[in-house]
Amino acid sequence: MSKFQIILTSVFVLFIIIGVVLFATYKGDGGQAELPPITVWGTFPEPLLTKYITNLNITRPSPLKIEYTQISEANFDKAFIEALARGLGPDAILVSQDLLHKHEDKVVPIPYSVLSQRDFQNTFVTQAELYLHSSGVLALPFMLDPLVMYWNRDTFTNAGVAVFPKFWDEFSAIGQRINQKDVNSNIRKTVISLGEFNNLAHAREILGALFLQAGNPVTYRESDSLVMASAIGSRGYVGLTSSLPALNFFTKFSDPRNADYSWNRALPNSKSFFLSGNLATYIGFASELVDIRQKNPNIDFDVAPLPQARGGQNRATFGTMYGFSIVRSSADANSAFAVLSELLTPSSLSEMVTMSYLPPVRRDMIASGSSDPYLSIFYDSALISKGWLDTNKSESYRIFKDIVESVTSGKKNASQALQDGSDEFDLSLKNI
Repeated sequence: MSKFQIILTSVFVLFIIIGVVLFATYKGDGGQAELPPITVWGTFPEPLLTKYITNLNITRPSPLKIEYTQISEANFDKAFIEALARGLGPDAILVSQDLLHKHEDKVVPIPYSVLSQRDFQNTFVTQAELYLHSSGVLALPFMLDPLVMYWNRDTFTNAGVAVFPKFWDEFSAIGQRINQKDVNSNIRKTVISLGEFNNLAHAREILGALFLQAGNPVTYRESDSLVMASAIGSRGYVGLTSSLPALNFFTKFSDPRNADYSWNRALPNSKSFFLSGNLATYIGFASELVDIRQKNPNIDFDVAPLPQARGGQNRATFGTMYGFSIVRSSADANSAFAVLSELLTPSSLSEMVTMSYLPPVRRDMIASGSSDPYLSIFYDSALISKGWLDTNKSESYRIFKDIVESVTSGKKNASQALQDGSDEFDLSLKNI
């Protein structure tokens, strides 16, 4: 070979070597470089999250490595705090808004220099603003499960009612057509289950939704500190004025003296009564759709948004939102943020919508709409979903129950019940 040929061949060989190295180290578009493994603990269902990550990794050039541990809601606080004390905590947690507030001091806010408040609000639904703090974003929204209304089409049709109720005040007229009692005045068929707690599924969330529709946030921050306060009946807050009509509406359905009387504590659980075909409407979460269909495939039912207050300025339903929070003790918070961000892109979350049959938390995905008859309702509900930060879900349930039962039993008037309940709620919120 001539000197020129040797040089030319050497150049080609060098190019081939460079090409092989570049191909071997190529990680794909969108900055999908190999990310370090992270650990996540939470109350979110493990099978669903594991399947979600597995499905995403099928098409990723570099797989996400997330070790997830599900802990029951009842045991999460104790397990998490004890692990942190031993220096064994996870990189991130995945919990609902009910558990976040009590652990705010254990998570690191994402600075607004990394994720601006404007970008956050433009990206995620309104309920996600619960995660905004003066120091940054406390959690990255992941999943939302809103309250909706299931209604029995056969019951409505047989009663000559053509459409489902869009406003709460429509239940009075519809109840006159649907409600049925036996000779002993026992309720046999009824339009709605409100006014009691023990046999009403999601009673806390339903009553809370009525407060939210009245413009009452249920809880609010007194300052940038971790101090929360009750808004449901505070004497020095607009809460009492807005909460009274909501509480009176809720309790009237269990008052035998009221013309709208349609529910009492002797009846079965509201979901069971709906499945038996004797309850015309059931207020439940979007995630219950498949369960209702499987438990009684013979019911001809449909789904509608939660009814609203006529003329109300605050369209709202309650939503259970799960979000990822980065733990302060994480060895590499930046890597944890990078990994979690990959789970929240539109292309990733579309997989979760398909798997869970629940609406996305991103506004751009909701704006694209859905042709599915159920998802279209869930999408609309996600836009108006709201919630509140709490410290003890069981305790707030008990307080809400006491408020209602003190009114229905005649022990207190609605105003006094709300004020007393608000004072007790304040103590529970500050007892972290």
